[in-house]
Parts: sequence; structure tokens; C-alpha cells
Amino acid sequence: MQSPKITDVSWGQMKVEGCGTFKDAKLWPGGARGWDWRETGTDHQPGVQPEDVKELLDKGASTIVLSKGMQGVLQIKPETLQMLKEKGIETHVGLTENAVDIYNKLVQEQKRVGGLFHSTC
Repeated sequence: MQSPKITDVSWGQMKVEGCGTFKDAKLWPGGARGWDWRETGTDHQPGVQPEDVKELLDKGASTIVLSKGMQGVLQIKPETLQMLKEKGIETHVGLTENAVDIYNKLVQEQKRVGGLFHSTC
């Protein structure tokens, strides 16, 4: 199953092909949904937690793209990157627009890619 392509990103919203428009989004092979930070208590600091990424792995992603927001305000907990490394998961991190470019390139290459995207700061 292919991961959905991100068709547009701007401050405060991103459009995901066949899935809708989101402020923050979780994407995986075959689907996407809004990313509600309250589910895991995520905040800009300490940032993306292992629990945020687990759903993507459970849904079959073997490559992960993590967005740090448009201005890099969203951090990523070192434990998150360590967990992905220990599982042998190829991981990419960048500002949102760069992360979207990387993600869409991986989709085009038919990788089983998942991602967490923050469309503001």
C-alpha cells in the first residue's frame, strides 16, 4: 500500500491526497489523520515522543520523516531518534517544507514512508 502524497503545505494547513486537510498530520502507508498532540502530551519542548511515532510503525512505515515545524520550534526527543535507530528505521528530520519534499520524494520512490508534520512554528 502506498503512502499518500502531500499536495500542498502552507502556514497552518497541509493537504494530503485522498485524506483531507490538516493543521498537523500523521501519515503512513495507506492513510493519514490529524496529529493531536494531546494524545501523548507532546509540546514544542521536549518535542516529538516515541509514542507519537509508534502508530506509524504499527501501520507499516519502514522510513520516517519528522517535521520540526516551519521555523524549527518543534523539537524531537533524543529517545525518539534512539528508538528509531535501534529498530533500524531510516529517519529524516527537517523544517516542514523540506520534510514535505523529502517525504514526497520517498512516496514517489514507493517507499513505505510515514511522517509527522507540524504546519506552524
